[in-house]
Amino acid sequence: MITIVDYGMGNLRSVQKAFEKVGADAQICTNPEEIAKASKLILPGVGAFRDAIQALKDQSLVEPILEHAKSGKPFLGICLGLQLLFDVSYEDGEYEGLGIIPGKVVRFEDQPDLKIPHMGWNQIDATHEHPILAGIPAHEYFYFVHSYYVAPDNDDDVAAWTDYGCRFASMVARDNLVACQFHPEKSQNAGLKLLQNFAAF
Repeated sequence: MITIVDYGMGNLRSVQKAFEKVGADAQICTNPEEIAKASKLILPGVGAFRDAIQALKDQSLVEPILEHAKSGKPFLGICLGLQLLFDVSYEDGEYEGLGIIPGKVVRFEDQPDLKIPHMGWNQIDATHEHPILAGIPAHEYFYFVHSYYVAPDNDDDVAAWTDYGCRFASMVARDNLVACQFHPEKSQNAGLKLLQNFAAF
């Protein structure tokens, strides 16, 4: 069973329905004990980093998420769920993240003709073959909505780059953990294929 972490900040039903579309069962869960038992875990999220990390703490979800990430069991972060994995975010202040992947979360710099947030379809440039991208072209388009992006300390953690005023990490991968800045549940066939690949892990 795929478990989607519900901490009050994400369009969880859209993610669940996308898994249903590819024939995979996914449950939405708020219970720390059940999350600790998950065989595959999804950390989604939309909204402010500060509110999200506080919600995870308030609901006693930090520990089971950290344990799952260390366990070797499949883990997928989506959008804000990617950013929460990092050491620190500079969104409206400075806030400590989960510290699973070394690096920071920073805002796109203001540039002429660059609209922020980055919203809409954009390409990813995969750095290497990864099972979650099996059957997906190396320069496929996915759907993005974000004003902040992750800057990993180590480029080896980057699974794909995207260009938007700068080159930023649009997907990271380390051992059992994969996370993407884009929304696979909003990315039509390519996004469904990515979720299908995760379900098959």
